[in-house]
Amino acid sequence: MAKKCKVCGEKFTPTFTSFQKTCNATQCLIAFGKTERTRINRKETKESKRDRSYWMRRCQTEFNKYIRNRDKKDPCISCNRHHDGQYHAGHYKTVGGHPALRFCEDNCHKQCSVCNNYKSGNLSEYRSNLLIKIGLERVEWLEGPHDPVKYTIEDLQEMLSKYQSLNKKWVQSPR
Repeated sequence: MAKKCKVCGEKFTPTFTSFQKTCNATQCLIAFGKTERTRINRKETKESKRDRSYWMRRCQTEFNKYIRNRDKKDPCISCNRHHDGQYHAGHYKTVGGHPALRFCEDNCHKQCSVCNNYKSGNLSEYRSNLLIKIGLERVEWLEGPHDPVKYTIEDLQEMLSKYQSLNKKWVQSPR
């Protein structure tokens, strides 16, 4: 089956593999190899330039997805209702006010969008249902002081990997 060379445009019949991209001319093989190398280097450079905020966003998205999967069968932590609307991963202690608890699984639970967005988390109801769900000792720990946390890119990549694998398990065997 004739193919068109990616470098010179001439038609050729692949001799090495059906995935061959260039004709057998040495200059085409070399030119294509150089362009492939620069494409790969560009991709690696792009990966290396990604900053901490990029990894924080990716990790937060995957963490929130995990919380929604974990609490899939539970009602909203605040209003204690099941409904067909959108659910969020609602934090008891806000991410802005308590960044050390951003990825704390005890601090984050499935919450309906109404309670999270329009009732500012509906915290009085959130707390009473949280006491039932995780107990007084853990709620008091959440409400206590916490040391500041500065996540490194490596920390965030590790957490991202953890939550991606946990989410993959939820997809493969929903509980």
